[in-house]
Amino acid sequence: MKIKGLIFLALVAILTSAAFAPKKTITIKGSDTMVILCQRWSEKFSQQNPSIQFQVTGGGSGTGIAALINGTTDICASSRPIKPAEVEQLKAKFNTKGVEIKVARDGLSIYVHKSNPLKKLTVEQVMKVFTGKITNWKELGGADKKIMLYSRENNSGSLEFFKEHVLNKQDFDSRAQHMPGTAAVVNAVAKDVNGIGYGGAAYGKDIKELAIAAGNSKDYISPNETTILNGKYPISRFLYFYTKERPQNEMKKFIDWIIAKEGQSVVTEVGYFPIKKF
Repeated sequence: MKIKGLIFLALVAILTSAAFAPKKTITIKGSDTMVILCQRWSEKFSQQNPSIQFQVTGGGSGTGIAALINGTTDICASSRPIKPAEVEQLKAKFNTKGVEIKVARDGLSIYVHKSNPLKKLTVEQVMKVFTGKITNWKELGGADKKIMLYSRENNSGSLEFFKEHVLNKQDFDSRAQHMPGTAAVVNAVAKDVNGIGYGGAAYGKDIKELAIAAGNSKDYISPNETTILNGKYPISRFLYFYTKERPQNEMKKFIDWIIAKEGQSVVTEVGYFPIKKF
């Protein structure tokens, strides 16, 4: 009985120590576009790996990259590629150029109010709208109403991608209202019959997403899995994780899971698109 009692106490001690053992915390900071996706990944992965917990925050891709450079996050989530100047800062601080991991695909949708009769625009027309060269819907075949512009904030990767790939690096019209996140852009457009905005396809609820053509002689393409995976939708992009160095241990296990079939199925569930077909 004494031996059995000792064995029982030993098992209780082992289980108790395991239950109260400190958990490994992985921090993810950056893109507001990717917050919902990162939260879903971390929740599902933690269910299978209870010894690992996550702290996920947004703030914009630029904020996440700055946190990576400052050493205050393990993973930066970014909806734009890291800039050469940021790589140099990372190298100066940690003597490493960092590691880029493509974790999902996204299409930047152009949002308008549900009642807007417009169904399509060219990339050039979108550029002219957001740079203030077109200011009235009647110039695009709509009502004689002033166009109200909704954009992302300056530290947003979506804004930087949009400015480079759609606006040809021109400045936004000064009338554009800069919103703190994609959900805020969608909410504003959903309430404004004259509004137009842009953001990740996953957020396109209660608004109309326009078909977009790369040029006047090109086909108009709607953002969906097929058109984004085959590259036909003209405003497509990858979504990224950045780390200071090659992931190891728990972080490697997490990222390997993300880019494998199960993690990529979460991408589809949330409304984004996988890096490849499985």
